[in-house]
Amino acid sequence: MGMVMVKCPQTGHAIPTGIKTDRESFRQSPVFFARTRCLICHTDHSWFARDAWVDETSAPGAASQRGLPGLIVHTAHR
Repeated sequence: MGMVMVKCPQTGHAIPTGIKTDRESFRQSPVFFARTRCLICHTDHSWFARDAWVDETSAPGAASQRGLPGLIVHTAHR
């Protein structure tokens, strides 16, 4: 298990989305769009699943990132 991460467009730093999963499950998930509140620049960032990755090295510290406020996920149905 790991934390789904995205890149902050303001700072370029990786930020946690609050979503915990494994790489294979994330790879198989439907295309979706989400917003995440950035803990670095305090702005809401919009992102697509293709722009994110699972950082399994952050899993031990990821417990403190669960339930981040401001996460909104929209699934795309085809």
